[in-house]
Amino acid sequence: MPRGAERKKRVRSGRGPRKPDVPAAAPDAKKPVGDEAVAGFQLHELRRLIRLVQRTGIGELELNSGGRSVRIAASPGNGGSGAQVVAAPHAAPPPAAPSPAAAAAPAAPASNQESIVSPMVGTFYRSPAPDADPFVEVGDVVEVGQTVCIIEAMKLMNEIEAETKGRVAQILVENAQPVEFGQKLFLIDPL
Repeated sequence: MPRGAERKKRVRSGRGPRKPDVPAAAPDAKKPVGDEAVAGFQLHELRRLIRLVQRTGIGELELNSGGRSVRIAASPGNGGSGAQVVAAPHAAPPPAAPSPAAAAAPAAPASNQESIVSPMVGTFYRSPAPDADPFVEVGDVVEVGQTVCIIEAMKLMNEIEAETKGRVAQILVENAQPVEFGQKLFLIDPL
């Protein structure tokens, strides 16, 4: 056999550093360390999601599927190069204690009330600064285009404006609480 053919044969035969043999897993055998699960997601799934967040530059990714929930957020100090994973089993959040204003309001809103909803996921703030007065209080009359609150999303302060003229009947969210897309923030009695 020529010398070059022998070299090729060695390379093909797998000579060199060997990987440890991994026996075929029996149905009742433990999963390899690389296949650990967090909140129902396999680590390889989480790694793919983290790479997606890092590659695209999005600030945060949240998934809920089949009883599983995971949130991956880019670390602000690393310019998006690091990611934080928060995983939790899918469960309904505990009901929040009603605020005094909510307890005084009737259980079912009047049919003519309009609602102001959150256009994004973020943190709800009633005032422009921690030491400032709130934009609106229950009983205040708001005009179309008047700022009623701020929602912070990805370090941006987004002013939320009233879309109808009316009297604030109820404030449904506490200050500095997280809100979801489409969540009702205020109930307005149209004027």
